[in-house]
Amino acid sequence: MLTGKQIVVGVTGGIAAYRAAELVRLYVKAGAQVHVIMTSAATEFVTPLTFQTLSGNPVHIELFNLISEREIGHIALADRADVLVVVPATANLVGKVAAGLADDLLTTTIMATKAPVLLVPAMNSNMWENPIYQQNQSRLVDLGYHVVEPVSGLLACGWQGKGKMAEPDDVFEATVRLLTPQDLAGETFLITAGPTREELDPVRYLSNYSSGKMGYAIALAACRRGARVILVSGPTALTPPAGVLCRNVTSAEQMKQAVLEALPQSTVVVKAAAVADYRPVERAVQKIKKGKPEQVEMALVKNPDILAAVAQAKTEQLVIGFAAETHDLESHALAKLKSKNLDLIVANDVSCPQAGFDVDTNLVRLFYRDGTSEQWPLMSKLEVADRLLGCVERLRSRESSIQDGQ
Repeated sequence: MLTGKQIVVGVTGGIAAYRAAELVRLYVKAGAQVHVIMTSAATEFVTPLTFQTLSGNPVHIELFNLISEREIGHIALADRADVLVVVPATANLVGKVAAGLADDLLTTTIMATKAPVLLVPAMNSNMWENPIYQQNQSRLVDLGYHVVEPVSGLLACGWQGKGKMAEPDDVFEATVRLLTPQDLAGETFLITAGPTREELDPVRYLSNYSSGKMGYAIALAACRRGARVILVSGPTALTPPAGVLCRNVTSAEQMKQAVLEALPQSTVVVKAAAVADYRPVERAVQKIKKGKPEQVEMALVKNPDILAAVAQAKTEQLVIGFAAETHDLESHALAKLKSKNLDLIVANDVSCPQAGFDVDTNLVRLFYRDGTSEQWPLMSKLEVADRLLGCVERLRSRESSIQDGQ
């Protein structure tokens, strides 16, 4: 995800400095080269050896300690960075940067870099609310700096309020987005994910094994690339990606309503949900008790065809469907592609252990409206999502070329 990226992490003297260690670990795990700058105050909270061990690189502290005979420390680090992340960013650091002061290695590096700078504030809630601090942060945001704001919670000083550093996972995600080309900016993705549940009574329902992982991966990848994302999700154990507008639903009827309401706002529709095909004709008001018969018959009625409804109501949207099959994958996928008026369908054999429900990998085959197809190797669902967005870009470019030709 971050392979080959050079990330400079600045650590300042706040109690949240220990959490920077977890962030460095996440960057390294994702393939980045990490270079840590510590202020002298930061070394009172965490030892440089900790960051050197986690990053695999020397830790930089002194302004006048040259990296090599030919390199001036803060210039070398500033030029090397693809992104510079300050975690935690204290009120003192933010104030100095906002005033243009550069009196140590970290502030001089910030002043000298042309890379994006991501500030991760953490401080006492009164300091956070102080109008001087807020003015300093606003000034930096206006100048193009990026901020992952703190959250509310119990602070180290014993206070309760906003000022607690954001989770390292959230900072990591913000970093990834800063380093990802925003090639889908201007697009609005409407994505469905997860299963639906059709209630039999207050305690039982009909459903399927879908975990929602594929749809959520597409939502995350699209958001990272600058798209506005509306996620209509059936019941899952997943947390929606930050920045995604999530509409939670339970039944197929609810999903259809949510999709059709959001359709006019969308430019791309990705229907990755596994909608239950049938629902009971009647839902019992009370729990159905076990009776004497060994066999019980239940009347079911077909659920609404959400893809067909989208195909009928769409205007200029690209529509992508998914086909989870157990046999005759190609024939079933092609039939669905044609009958639902899709631009592209993604088919996978869910009987395959590595491509079925509730796993992190997928093995898919794509079928296009023009009759072409392609088979992708086994990869993570996030990789499938990112490649699928590349297909969306190509389809969009093809549409533009056709319109320009007309």
